[in-house]
Amino acid sequence: MTPDEVQAIQDSFKLVAPISEQAAALFYGRLFEIAPAVKPLCRGDMTEQGRKLMATLGVVVNSLGNLEAVLPAASALAKRHVDYGVKAEDYTPVGAALLWTLEQGLGAHWTPELAAAWGAAYTLLSNYTNPHIE
Repeated sequence: MTPDEVQAIQDSFKLVAPISEQAAALFYGRLFEIAPAVKPLCRGDMTEQGRKLMATLGVVVNSLGNLEAVLPAASALAKRHVDYGVKAEDYTPVGAALLWTLEQGLGAHWTPELAAAWGAAYTLLSNYTNPHIE
């Protein structure tokens, strides 16, 4: 990822952060729509789960300039999700739901370049963590 892509992601996330509860609800709604099989994996208070999702996403986004610091934490998170029943193939709909949510939340700020940057970031992180969860 280029420094410009990292900056674009970080700047765009600052626009989403104020609507984090709505963004989380959009994310899970979309995820369950496109991948209903993952819904049973999400147990408990979905509002709290959404808060955790957005907090984790914030940490990752803010650490994109120093991937060496965030990759071990991302890998550990992926390993914990194995205990919840997450499978390697679940990464695809999660990524799709994330990008869709960002597009909805950012509206006119969502550009093809920003979509490519977020897609590259998600691919980079999921490719790093995905082999570790199988």
